[in-house]
Amino acid sequence: MTQYLLSVHMVEGDPVPSDEEMAQAYKDVDTFNNEVQAKGAWVFAGGLHPADTATVVKVTNGEVVTTDGPFAETKEQLGGFWVIEAPDLDGALAWAAKAAEACKAPVEVRPFQDE
Repeated sequence: MTQYLLSVHMVEGDPVPSDEEMAQAYKDVDTFNNEVQAKGAWVFAGGLHPADTATVVKVTNGEVVTTDGPFAETKEQLGGFWVIEAPDLDGALAWAAKAAEACKAPVEVRPFQDE
């Protein structure tokens, strides 16, 4: 089976969900996670702290430079992800639809390169 990255994207400036909406999203994501695990598609998943907590490491001519903030200067940033196994893209897209509904955010689907 192919492994796919389901990445959750957060948009800076979007309305902040209420505490009740966040609590429901966490419950929905837990339910989704349990289903992915029960169906044998689970590989790994994780949520990320906000993009402004990121540090970028770059090496130029042997010199290591670190800078604060996300690498991409954009309003859309990675908020979390799942790595799943699916038989094909259609299967991965079906999981992504459930994930997007659960976490209330857009989910991008990308296959991993073959080894």
